[in-house]
Amino acid sequence: MSIKKIIEGKKEWRAHVSRVKALPQDYQIVYKEIQKYLFKIGPVELNEGIGLLSEILSFFEEGAATGKGVLEVTGTDVAAFCDALIEDSTTYADLYQQLVNQKVDKDMKK
Repeated sequence: MSIKKIIEGKKEWRAHVSRVKALPQDYQIVYKEIQKYLFKIGPVELNEGIGLLSEILSFFEEGAATGKGVLEVTGTDVAAFCDALIEDSTTYADLYQQLVNQKVDKDMKK
């Protein structure tokens, strides 16, 4: 990765964080939990930029602008909301499962 891309990525992240801080408090709380959740169970695409997080943020900004509470936007099961967002994405858990199965297959053929 070039220095230019690293700098651009940092600028993009800082602008993103500023947008998060501009949200109402309840939205910030839920956004931060969603971010932690996604970083832990992680769709692989999160390594390619902040696209998904930016989309969530835009969705939250729209909800806040209409005066809705954050749980009206996400539903009360925030983890299920996250899972629905990434249901068609490859996660690190998926990659690990594939790796385990490949290892077992390889070792069983010996």
